[in-house]
Amino acid sequence: MSSVRPLPLIALAMGDPAGISPELTARVLADPEVRAACHIVVIGDRRVLDAGAAVAGCALEVRRQTADAPLVPGDVPLLIDLAHADPATIHCARVTRAGGEFALRNLRVALGLGHVGAVDAVTFTPFNKASMKLAHPGYEDEIVYTAEVTGFTGTAREFNILEGLWNARLTSHVPLSAVAGLITRELVAEGLIFTERAMREAGFAHPRIAVAGLNPHAGDGGHFGREEIDIIAPAVEAMKAKGIACDGPFPADTVFVRARRGDYDAVLTMYHDQGQIAMKLIGFERGVSVLGGFPVPICTPAHGTAFDITGQGIAHPGATRNALLIAARMGAARREASATESRPSTTADEALRALAA
Repeated sequence: MSSVRPLPLIALAMGDPAGISPELTARVLADPEVRAACHIVVIGDRRVLDAGAAVAGCALEVRRQTADAPLVPGDVPLLIDLAHADPATIHCARVTRAGGEFALRNLRVALGLGHVGAVDAVTFTPFNKASMKLAHPGYEDEIVYTAEVTGFTGTAREFNILEGLWNARLTSHVPLSAVAGLITRELVAEGLIFTERAMREAGFAHPRIAVAGLNPHAGDGGHFGREEIDIIAPAVEAMKAKGIACDGPFPADTVFVRARRGDYDAVLTMYHDQGQIAMKLIGFERGVSVLGGFPVPICTPAHGTAFDITGQGIAHPGATRNALLIAARMGAARREASATESRPSTTADEALRALAA
């Protein structure tokens, strides 16, 4: 048996066709470092991909196949051509049901391939949530949708990653008015356990986690709220006693300063924007979101569809490129841990049927 492990196979679902997703997809397919790190199978429409390549000014080499053909990865990226979006009917920079349907179908195929183990990780270029809701009124976010279509009943969370720094959060897409009532000692402890496990799976031997406070100045000794005293600090101490390298709560306006200077590998924040604003200011065009907890790694750029620059050929591929490279590392590590040399031979159609089973 060869000692050289095969490159991981990554499914890349094309996102909303009305935004910069087609351009970004074309750019990363032409990126030599991405091509050297993994094999790629793109799910989408050849016509939309070609339109994106024209905007990007990229010469693309892909091997087109239909959804009923088995995956045979090679040096040239595969394209599962679903032929489901005529570029002539796509209204650029607009929220549409058609755009949401295109992205959801691509994602569903990619998740199906991950579900049956035919790929080592799943990635996707940006979606537009308003378009997704038009196509699927029950759509909440990618985590909820992934759990829904795969039948996953465990715990999954979103992480944001930028230049080795991870941001985890206890609450996500909920009203700010509801946040304080959701935070409990149990939730903080669960967040720390989950974050440490996900980071170890991504290659951190001993991840160091800083915990943000909820209130201004981390409550200032109880003057601005007692959540830090009664909930967050006791949970941090309990998890530290169990061997997790964690500290806090720290004031949210300085905790990322500590992490950026190298004191910590991750920050656990209390709510969505507490971490998102910091991470996007640090590097909006390079940040990656990882959906952790699912059986297969799922990565995507942290930014959106950028309707304001659609079709101009200036979309920065940094975050999409990083998403593919992180997915490749995580997928390779997952395969190495499983000691499995081969993937099951399947088609996109078979993967979709497995989701419905």
